[in-house]
Amino acid sequence: MESYRLDRQAFSVQSFEEASNQRDYWMQKTAMERLAAAWYLVCTAYQLDHHNQHRMDRTAFSIRTHSNG
Repeated sequence: MESYRLDRQAFSVQSFEEASNQRDYWMQKTAMERLAAAWYLVCTAYQLDHHNQHRMDRTAFSIRTHSNG
């Protein structure tokens, strides 16, 4: 099993004011731009190709009708 290490150069300590500026930046973006950025981060976290459309595995669930008994 591989051991993972945190890259401490990728992160920085921010003040509340700097963090608030990040929020202002993202609130200036459209909803689609924010969703695209979120999708990119999710795909990066799960090592997926963010350009391809991913389909839900429908074999994991089954549909049953409710019987009135």
